[in-house]
Amino acid sequence: MKKIGIFLLCLLMPVATVMAEQKQPLSVDVLWQLNRIGSPIISPNGGQVVAPVTQYDVPEDKGSTQLWLFDENGKTQRALTAKGLRASEPVFSPDGKMIAFISKRDKDDSGQIYLLPMTEPGEAQRLTNVPGGVKGLKWVGEHIYFISRIFPGKNWDEMATQLQADKADKVSAHQWNALPFSSFDHWIDEDREAHVFRIPAAGGKVEAITQKFAQQLPRSSQGSGSYDIDPKEQWIAFNSNGWDNQVDAKIDIFLGKIGSDKAVNLTPNNQAPDSSPTFSPNGKTLAFTRQAIAGFYADTAKLVLLDMVKRSEKVIAKDWDRSVSRFVWTPDSKGFYAAIDDAATRRIFYINASNGKVKPVTKATNFGKPSIANNGTLVAANDSFLHPARIVKINKRNGKTTRLDSFNDDILKDVDLGTYESVTYKGYNDQDIQMWVHYPPGFDRSKKYPLMMLIHGGPHNAISDGFHYRWNAQTFASWGYVTAWPNFHGSSSFGQDFADSINPDWKTKSLEDVFKATEWFTDKDWIDDKRLVAGGASYGGYLTSIILGQEHPFNALFIHAAVYNMYSQMAADFAVHSTRFGSYWEKPEIYQSISPHYGAKNFNTPTLVVHGQLDYRVPVGQGFELFRTLQTRGIESRMIYFPDENHWIMKPNNSIYWYNQVQDWMTKHAEPGAQ
Repeated sequence: MKKIGIFLLCLLMPVATVMAEQKQPLSVDVLWQLNRIGSPIISPNGGQVVAPVTQYDVPEDKGSTQLWLFDENGKTQRALTAKGLRASEPVFSPDGKMIAFISKRDKDDSGQIYLLPMTEPGEAQRLTNVPGGVKGLKWVGEHIYFISRIFPGKNWDEMATQLQADKADKVSAHQWNALPFSSFDHWIDEDREAHVFRIPAAGGKVEAITQKFAQQLPRSSQGSGSYDIDPKEQWIAFNSNGWDNQVDAKIDIFLGKIGSDKAVNLTPNNQAPDSSPTFSPNGKTLAFTRQAIAGFYADTAKLVLLDMVKRSEKVIAKDWDRSVSRFVWTPDSKGFYAAIDDAATRRIFYINASNGKVKPVTKATNFGKPSIANNGTLVAANDSFLHPARIVKINKRNGKTTRLDSFNDDILKDVDLGTYESVTYKGYNDQDIQMWVHYPPGFDRSKKYPLMMLIHGGPHNAISDGFHYRWNAQTFASWGYVTAWPNFHGSSSFGQDFADSINPDWKTKSLEDVFKATEWFTDKDWIDDKRLVAGGASYGGYLTSIILGQEHPFNALFIHAAVYNMYSQMAADFAVHSTRFGSYWEKPEIYQSISPHYGAKNFNTPTLVVHGQLDYRVPVGQGFELFRTLQTRGIESRMIYFPDENHWIMKPNNSIYWYNQVQDWMTKHAEPGAQ
């Protein structure tokens, strides 16, 4: 691994110090003042850019999302939709004269498609009235395509009646006869299926597309990336389960002629997921991603091209050790631009469709999925640890960006964001590990600071150079802690071997990486080795629970949504090891060797435990098991339970409370600030 360059992002000069004293830190209150910009789309002719922007009303504990209009020169910034509502998934018409988007307005029971003219003043007009709502919009030719979850065998009127009856029913029971039963924070209705439909953009009758194939989209989750339509509206390519086994769904690509009643499985021989079907602009090629290892969600995704005439496949850039994702075709159908995780930074790359050659376009900081106009203009959202998402135009030759918006400048001008850098240290087996280090505002190397070690989730998700609202390292640092995010073994974006190195032994390598990271800090003169704390969520909570049962240097721990008991984790919506390595009744030695609850006899550290009732990825019982164990052993501990939150803390006031409780706990056990 090459050492990533250092980013010191403020000047520690006397004048700057005085100015910093007059500024406020990046507190949780500031986080909830910020406008949150979503993925931008650019019009076909390149003249206009539209993006959703979400604002939160903390006293009311709710947010609203407006669509905003920008131009590619950065001279236009105005709202397209009304404040106080929600608007999402904007798509341009092929001629760029209109946009379609999803909103739920006055008389809507669920989200519907609305149309808004872009060439003249006008109000948004509702196009659909689909019981159960719509999502996953695409505008191709004369039609707008969407996904809706339906009751098979019922027409729209019958479905509306059924939904009203279900709403009025006093029986609250759910029933399942097969998996899946949940996904992250919602139950999956066994009686409903997700299918693709279309409606003429000029208005008219809704037409079923995939329902005719008797092949539904994946039951756990679906979106616009689950299907695509060729430019001539002849074909649909979509994801579906390729076999009857719902326990371990086999996600394949199906191809069907629109209007027919038959779809063909294009990928029957691959047992791992084939995803993101995307037709080329000329309609001659279907691109999609392919993984090779079933049961390993971070397996490197390769880009596959299917010739629509010959039905032949080829894998491009097959030797490149990065996962292809968030890709878009170029207008000439000769290549792709993609936002790809690369060594803890999400960069824009160009991939040649003919020879598979890969060229990096951007360098530092994170970029979201790009959007490209017919004239080649490329836009994307760009963020870093020190600024939330911005809309930028990207120079495809040198990666330089031109900012198109001015959101949040008025808020951040009075905020001292501190500094950060990327370092490389020696972790497990003396291998190089990348780590982000965040310094408090006014950091002084002649003094000593406490350390907050943050342990990321996943485990196969790298912490990259982007702005985080739920676990903001600069917010933690603003309390007076040096804050660390190590990308330990198992993290994505450093290649297949590195990501897969912790399977099925989840603890050994990453645990040593965290301990070695801590040693890296305690060797520094500016770290107080008597003021060390650590915490993490999900897999990060798992690894922190492992630390709890080991000898370690931390004064206190913070454990959020932790996988604490590998056996009872079978209640989750996702089986961690069973698909690939066998279930606990088949391979009990795996689970016993890595389950944190087996270390309970060694627990002796003050621990804050947090969990949400609506967390179906790591069910809430995991948190209460840990808390009861700590209390039974007489260890200082606190349980914070959110009845209305899922795997993450999403509501404004809950989030503020969460940050304040974490600060209170850490301050109690490791006094913040320089000494």
